[in-house]
Amino acid sequence: MFATNPINLDPEAARAAGHADVVAPPTFPVVVQEHTLAQLLGDADAGIDFGRVVHGDQRFEYTRPIVAGDELTARLTVTAVKTLGGNSMVTAATEISDAAGEHVVTATSTLVVRGDE
Repeated sequence: MFATNPINLDPEAARAAGHADVVAPPTFPVVVQEHTLAQLLGDADAGIDFGRVVHGDQRFEYTRPIVAGDELTARLTVTAVKTLGGNSMVTAATEISDAAGEHVVTATSTLVVRGDE
């Protein structure tokens, strides 16, 4: 559990465990990814009606944990679009890098865009 893990709360415990500072919860990258997805959903050329969107799946592939003080950059790529049962499935991967340009984590979401009823 996050609240009882000292590397998430105590800088000294995090450093003793080999991290530069306290470690973000494993699902924290979704906060960064939401900003990239908002740009996609706000792009009229994407043709996605946000009122019809349901979150379908979420995955994270880490190179290293995110730690306090990281300066992160995110780049979204739509990796797949398919139709299933009248619904569109849009899969988007957000590659998150640190200030040195090194990969930290890739957050991948699948959005289900419900079809017309």
